[in-house]
Amino acid sequence: MAVVLLVVVGGVIVWGVTSSGNVTATDVKVGDCLAEIPDGDKVLRVQTIGCDQPHAGEVFAVLTLPDGDFPGQAAVEAHSEKCGPELASYSPAAMTDDTVQLYVLYPTAETWASGDRAVTCIATLQPPRAGSLKG
Repeated sequence: MAVVLLVVVGGVIVWGVTSSGNVTATDVKVGDCLAEIPDGDKVLRVQTIGCDQPHAGEVFAVLTLPDGDFPGQAAVEAHSEKCGPELASYSPAAMTDDTVQLYVLYPTAETWASGDRAVTCIATLQPPRAGSLKG
């Protein structure tokens, strides 16, 4: 079984979509492929591309936290632990592939106030490759 590295990135801030492929990080959906994995701890936008092109990441799950008051960073991070089992369901082969790692986007207290409830699970691919992981 591959070692799954959990890289947790906080702060997805809602921003408008300005062009095809360059989308708000909260607007990605399962099956979207990312040209590159974002850097930094505040991710506003990501660049999506067709999965038939070499890509550095693939969204395999979007887990929605329940409405209410912000549950706290520890609770949000604990919710992100569901990404591993989701990857096993989406792509069983990814679990034994050492080139696949795990990257997570999740809401912060600041983005929660703007309606962000998504924990977005992304499989990273190093090196980038063409074709979907789904299988």
